Amino acid sequence: MRGSGKSYATFLIVAIVALAAALLASLAAGRFRVPVSHIFQIFGSDGAENLPRELSLARSVLLNIRLPRVLLALTGGIGLGVSGAAFQGVFRNPLVSPGVIGVTAGSGFGAALAILIFGWGPMPQLFGFLFGVAALGITWTVARKSGSSSLLVFVLAGVIVNMFFQAMISLVKFTADAEEKLPSIVYWLMGSLASASWRKATISIPVILGSAVVLIAMRRRINLLSLGTEAVRGLGVDPKVPMAAVLVFTTLSVSAIVSVAGIVGWIGLVVPHITRMIVGPDHERLLPASALVGAIFFLVVDTLGRTISPQDIPLGILTALVGAPVFIALLIRSRGKWAL
Repeated sequence: MRGSGKSYATFLIVAIVALAAALLASLAAGRFRVPVSHIFQIFGSDGAENLPRELSLARSVLLNIRLPRVLLALTGGIGLGVSGAAFQGVFRNPLVSPGVIGVTAGSGFGAALAILIFGWGPMPQLFGFLFGVAALGITWTVARKSGSSSLLVFVLAGVIVNMFFQAMISLVKFTADAEEKLPSIVYWLMGSLASASWRKATISIPVILGSAVVLIAMRRRINLLSLGTEAVRGLGVDPKVPMAAVLVFTTLSVSAIVSVAGIVGWIGLVVPHITRMIVGPDHERLLPASALVGAIFFLVVDTLGRTISPQDIPLGILTALVGAPVFIALLIRSRGKWAL
């Protein structure tokens, strides 16, 4: 399917249909099942007073509980898919994801610290976002102070920052009260949208979608950056500005996701590879396609997590169980030769 524009258009149509189906299934599924026909009836009505009596509870569950969670899963998948594809292109490395430069661990530490100090409320979301951005700042500063502009040095600095914040997360867990705070912190760090609300959605979704739109708009620049910094300079383009923009907007997106959903691994790593095998390495196609595949993947995983067990299964567990075999299969199929 990599070759023609017609095949790419076919992929987009299939992906949009699959996304619509995943969206409807996610809205319908749950402990309180809402038939698809009722969903259309609820959204097509002018208000609760115009609905039959038996649909009033379904409307309340759908609009107040399920819809903000589904929208966060949808946009979270878009953000992680686009960010992962942009990172792998810019760093020219198939194993790079936003977590490599410490953003995920920094955001996770900030939220865990806020839960420890303030408990649940708006502070974990705020702290998660701020510490994710701070992690990028630290990584950037360390790389600059090294005196090298090499991407490898930047990745190494990110690995160091990531390990530091992982240690800080462990310190927070060690300090937390074993009966009250520790279970909440551990469960949240494994990834969950169980606490999704309209307040969290209205804060995070604009940041995630805005960042994804900017990255998709930069897809030609990312194509250039994927050639390598020396090749870009040879074309008369300064790579520092677009590189900084990619790092900033991926960080904003990932920090916003982690601040509401916890640490959700594998999506930013596996989704770009799956998409690349379908549409090819050209980022003009890859980034929009990764947004669609990421949204489908996140919606399906979140729906499974809250339906196959009486309790919500953490997203990090499901994404690893699904992502690891998929990544192994991709590695075997590609024979280790990745087209970036």
